[in-house]
Amino acid sequence: MEGKNEQRAGLLYGIGAYVMWGLVPLFWPLLKPSGAIEILAHRMVWSLGVVTIALLAVRRWAWIGELVRDRRKLALISVAAATITVNWGLYIWAVNNGQVVEASLGYFINPLVTIAMGVLLLGERLRPVQWVAVATGLAAVLVLAIGYGRPPWISLVLAFSFATYGLVKKKVNMGGLESLAAETAVLFVPALGFLLWLAATGKSTFTAGGTGHGFLLAATGIVTAIPLICFGAAAVRVPLSTLGLLQYLAPIFQFGLGVVYFKESMPPERWAGFALVWLALSLLTWDALRTARRNRALAVKLLATAAAAPATATPTPEGAATLPSDAGPLGGTTTPAPEAATTTGTEAPNPAQQKIT
Repeated sequence: MEGKNEQRAGLLYGIGAYVMWGLVPLFWPLLKPSGAIEILAHRMVWSLGVVTIALLAVRRWAWIGELVRDRRKLALISVAAATITVNWGLYIWAVNNGQVVEASLGYFINPLVTIAMGVLLLGERLRPVQWVAVATGLAAVLVLAIGYGRPPWISLVLAFSFATYGLVKKKVNMGGLESLAAETAVLFVPALGFLLWLAATGKSTFTAGGTGHGFLLAATGIVTAIPLICFGAAAVRVPLSTLGLLQYLAPIFQFGLGVVYFKESMPPERWAGFALVWLALSLLTWDALRTARRNRALAVKLLATAAAAPATATPTPEGAATLPSDAGPLGGTTTPAPEAATTTGTEAPNPAQQKIT
């Protein structure tokens, strides 16, 4: 019963995180007349303050010394900080310039870009259904380029920057709260310097816009940190394959807001492009679920075989029958668990790489 309650709580945390990420386009327009770069700088500065308070509450500091001594990890954190800066900045600009639908497309196609990067950069192999999904995604981009009269560059930059961010984060292998603290710490000095420069030149809206506007800019840290904390609470309670399905909530909400609330145009060719993207994601999801079920069935079979082996095997002079050299710790052949898999190859999606901003 306790385990079910934990999973239920994790599911609610996960839904809460992705719904908050999906509704965030409602927040950025409230910060006008601040420009996208000023909003981004405030987000960096205030996020570090919020995550510092959270780290004080949980008393997790040992990772800082380890990070400082590891130059390779520091370099990767710097790359992650740079890519998330591009992603956050462009997303804020897109929302405040009437491009919410195209921004949502970036997070719809992000899993396809992640798979493509796995093939091109990591030499991973795809199953036939995944190849069909990637080809369908490329066709969707072509159709959307025709519909927009240009390549959907906002979507592509968002998708590629976030996929790069996910790839780097996978190599860094840090918790969500810790990695956000490290990334915002890298960006804190240039962000604060930019805000001070705006204030010195009379271009800052932090105080010029009134107390309410200043509080809204400070709230960017909370808007950034709270969904991430909810996501972290969900990740330790439910399988990552479940979070992999929940990740589509964010772009669905963003798309709905763009069409219904912001009333952005959706001509037929744009609907056709989005339909192809959704078809590609449906293929990926179906293939991932099928593979996860097959892996679970194989794991159960191997465990049952291993449990029965001592009772049926004929003892040798050295003792009971031996296990194969590639046996796992429980006696079965080592098989990646669906919860620990990545987005390419024969594995299920890894939503740890899919946090939406």
